[in-house]
Amino acid sequence: MKKLTKEDISQEVFDLYDDYAHNKIERRQFVEKLSLFAVGTLTLPSLLSFMTPNYIDSILIKPGDPRLKSEFITYDSPKGGGKIKGLLSQPTGTKKKLPGIIVVHENRGLNPYIEDVGRRAAVEGFITLAPDALSPLGGYPGNDDAGRELQKKRTREEMLEDFIAAYEYLKSHKDCNGRIGVVGFCFGGWIANMMAVKIPDLCAAVPYYGGQPTAAEAEKIKTPILAQYASLDTRVNEGWPAFEAILKKNKVEHTAYFYEGVNHGFHNNTTPRYDEKAATLSWTRTIDFFKEKLKKK
Repeated sequence: MKKLTKEDISQEVFDLYDDYAHNKIERRQFVEKLSLFAVGTLTLPSLLSFMTPNYIDSILIKPGDPRLKSEFITYDSPKGGGKIKGLLSQPTGTKKKLPGIIVVHENRGLNPYIEDVGRRAAVEGFITLAPDALSPLGGYPGNDDAGRELQKKRTREEMLEDFIAAYEYLKSHKDCNGRIGVVGFCFGGWIANMMAVKIPDLCAAVPYYGGQPTAAEAEKIKTPILAQYASLDTRVNEGWPAFEAILKKNKVEHTAYFYEGVNHGFHNNTTPRYDEKAATLSWTRTIDFFKEKLKKK
């Protein structure tokens, strides 16, 4: 049987998966609706398998890469979940203090993709911390469906406190120069925006397809923002114009890119929504932005 590619899948399937991934429909409804697209050689099991993240073959920077020192640490989040676990990564053999990046996961916990993103940023010369907001519930359970169910048990406001606490932990780390940025994806994109609201000293924020703050919250932002959006992601994109208007009014440095013909999640190379061209370009822009904004003044 011919291997499925994303070109074999209609946009309606990607939209349906987006609804499921963002808790708009239950798995039973997702499977029922997905079955309508199983026609001819395109079977329901093949569709389900195709939409499932492939972590085994997709990790770019493997655990144990000799260029990095990576370890799981635990830090305190008194206003959030208490004790939070995170993956701390930094280049080996570097004696100077490094700028820091908080890496924020999607709505399913610290899965292998986000761990990999933390390592990808670290090899570029940063000390990175990728927290797991599911720590109070036992941590990422090993698959994304179960992770989504767990994350629904926590409020996003409480989880925001966990990432603010991560900022404080990293800023005071002996190997950090005190200049911190944040990059987040999906739910993590909203967290990145909200960290810009809550942390006056945050040096840079890069929300990937992240929900925007309210107007009152956006008025508090001083942090430079690099927003990465997917052109087909109308659900998230519709909030940008109002957000941008406030940033412009307040003369907050910001840039937004809309990548043509790609879906929400285009940076995640473990799923069929991945777009190599957009992911590569957006990541280059992200790293360049951090290198500019996190230099020691």
